[in-house]
Amino acid sequence: MLEARLYLLQRASAMLLVPLLLAHLVMILYAIEGGLSAAEILGRTRGNLLWAAFYGLFVTAVALHAPIGLRNILREWTGWRGRSLDFATLGFGALLFGLGLRAVLAVTA
Repeated sequence: MLEARLYLLQRASAMLLVPLLLAHLVMILYAIEGGLSAAEILGRTRGNLLWAAFYGLFVTAVALHAPIGLRNILREWTGWRGRSLDFATLGFGALLFGLGLRAVLAVTA
């Protein structure tokens, strides 16, 4: 039952990540082509709740998606199984989430 839920959660997060990643890449290209400086970019993102929501959603999707994939890779390549693997990858996801939110706050707050 856990495996099926993780499978569905990873696929759902992937479907969310695709448009978010594409939008992120388009914004990077826009900033580069426009010659925006870091100060100009921060001027546009500071205090903007839409940017905070966009990147908060991005971070959440990554923090769900990546640990599930890592868990599967570790199970296949190392044979690591059980609760210790689940807790290790859960911890990795929590670390990604915390660091990602810290970055979002640094750019939008």
